[in-house]
Amino acid sequence: MKKMNIKLVISTAIIALATSNCTDLDVEVKSLYTSYPDSEIAIEAKTSDVYYAFRGVLGRRYNEAMTLSSDECMGVSYDGDYYDSGNYAHPSLHNFKADDACLGYWSDLASGITKCNRVIVDFGGEEAVISAPVRAIRAFYHFILMDSYGDVPILDHILEEDELLARKPRAEVAQWIEDELLAVRDDMATAVDASTYGKPTRWMVDALLAKLYINWNVYTQDVTSASWSATANNEKLDDCVAVCDDIIQSGIFDLSDDFLEKFYPTNGPHIKDFIYVMPYTAANKDGLTYGRFRTWRKGDSDGDGGPGLYGMKLAKSCAGNFAMNPEFADLFSLEGDRRNQALFKGALYQYDPSTYQVTSIPFEYKGEQVVLTKDITLTVVDENLNVGSNVTGWSQGYRFNKFIMDPNDFGLYSRCQDNDVPIFRYADILLTKCEAILRGAAATNGDTPMGLFNQIRSYVNAPTIDSDPTLDDLLDERGREFFDENWRRNDLIRFGRFEDDWGFKNTINPTAKSDFTKRIFPIPTYVLNENTNWSQNEGY
Repeated sequence: MKKMNIKLVISTAIIALATSNCTDLDVEVKSLYTSYPDSEIAIEAKTSDVYYAFRGVLGRRYNEAMTLSSDECMGVSYDGDYYDSGNYAHPSLHNFKADDACLGYWSDLASGITKCNRVIVDFGGEEAVISAPVRAIRAFYHFILMDSYGDVPILDHILEEDELLARKPRAEVAQWIEDELLAVRDDMATAVDASTYGKPTRWMVDALLAKLYINWNVYTQDVTSASWSATANNEKLDDCVAVCDDIIQSGIFDLSDDFLEKFYPTNGPHIKDFIYVMPYTAANKDGLTYGRFRTWRKGDSDGDGGPGLYGMKLAKSCAGNFAMNPEFADLFSLEGDRRNQALFKGALYQYDPSTYQVTSIPFEYKGEQVVLTKDITLTVVDENLNVGSNVTGWSQGYRFNKFIMDPNDFGLYSRCQDNDVPIFRYADILLTKCEAILRGAAATNGDTPMGLFNQIRSYVNAPTIDSDPTLDDLLDERGREFFDENWRRNDLIRFGRFEDDWGFKNTINPTAKSDFTKRIFPIPTYVLNENTNWSQNEGY
């Protein structure tokens, strides 16, 4: 596992982070600084509790919502095993329920925002330069809430006793986020090293602005209306290019890292593609469990007590219920593309437990080599998404192997992983600039959509193109490059493709093909119970 100082500093913070419900926003401020903390240690102590409020849910529940609601995966069950009250099936079918566990992350973000507000007060208020990174992470938490739930409160202060909390229109929240980010941008750290890893920097602010600007039409118009257009004029496209250029021209980031290795358990501050990342440490059980759900159901052993898929017998069982939709699997067919190797597909071979690389040793279960099929057949075509609890059922659908687990840690630390999860990458900035130009922004610095696109193709050894890509080409490329990084739902909505046919979504739930209200999640029931002046989102 990784043993880096930055990991040790932040791991204690997440243990102390208590997830509170959405009404824990009016806590009395018991102490205020009359001057700024006078040492880096004091500042670290005050901020360590606010930077990682998103870590727990990113490690599982938020990821479930983003991945399963997109065309990437469906959450299958095995004769009822892992149906879990529909938590995996409902997002797969766009049949979202307000009580689905994967949609209940509102409180984590609200708690994080509250902690930010307390620290800002302690630091002397919003005008204090030292408050800039805390304001940036507060804006990021608002972004995640707004992107998920639409109209949300703007929590920019500590609530007074009995203060009524009001939701703001999504467009107003988007504008507030932009204003906040622009206000702090020049006061943010520009250094990129172990000391700033996993923390807000100038480049994180730029990347968040780029994501905000490219989605401006989604956030400032009624995206749930049939009249909304994914190709409507976006007034922020040139602004999007400008912040992308700020990152590109910095010369700090590049694509020199191998595609597979930068997601290994050994990733960290040395990865040049990472702009903003969420660090994880398996030993402290911070909750990253991607590998548990994306492997083969019985990959823990060979069925007879011998080594499993990961070259050793695991001390814990695997879920293996995130099966790739066949339509998404079709994207991984470019000749020579390194990204093709980030999947479990076809005949499986054991992986080396120390290097995480595939070997030539067949992975056998009960004496037969396991072979995954691209197509998925349900025992009954209904919302259970049941494929059967046997080798045939377990083997239906390819699986993601991007965030490959360390098999030793998997057993030692309750299935938790050491892989850090990127939120913003340099590769995303290149393709975002490409998209902005395709949508009408002025090209800058000699960059063309074809050139930007080919930078991605070249570093993964995929075939380059000889003309500008179409928007459909770009969406496909984003699927290949950023799968399992929690942006696919965001991309599909922006491109007007969230209602497309994939998996069994539109077969089992025919209304999903034309129900645009599902582009925004329902507010969790516990939030509405605590805020009785609010109404549920349209369509729920």
